[in-house]
Amino acid sequence: MKTRYIEVQTEGNTDIIDITPDIEHIAQEEKLDDGILFLNVFGSTAAITTMEYEPGLSKDLKDILEEVIPYRSDWAHNATWSDDNGHSHLRSSFLKTNFFIPVTNGQLDLGTWQQVVLIDFDTRPRKRRIVVKIVI
Repeated sequence: MKTRYIEVQTEGNTDIIDITPDIEHIAQEEKLDDGILFLNVFGSTAAITTMEYEPGLSKDLKDILEEVIPYRSDWAHNATWSDDNGHSHLRSSFLKTNFFIPVTNGQLDLGTWQQVVLIDFDTRPRKRRIVVKIVI
């Protein structure tokens, strides 16, 4: 097993960033033919998932997350810590902070319109760090 890292600067507030090129670069550099990449973003206010990374769907995802888990000041977490990011923690828990990607013949096993994205739900810009475990 090997370990690599990806670092991404975000704007916060459900900022969606395509990290597929970073992951492909790691797989190529490591000459990974067949294996699994395990990704985990550090922190409890971000998530990793897949989507078709295009402006319309990015807007739709932000809109549905605001409907399902809206920003609001009365989340119990906000009262506990005197902050305003309770929704950020809930969204992260809902989507999860980790993700597996199989690799076959040196290629990420992703669909044509499927990209791996980091979503930062926190209420401020952050420098996010993602650990990538390479399992051969």
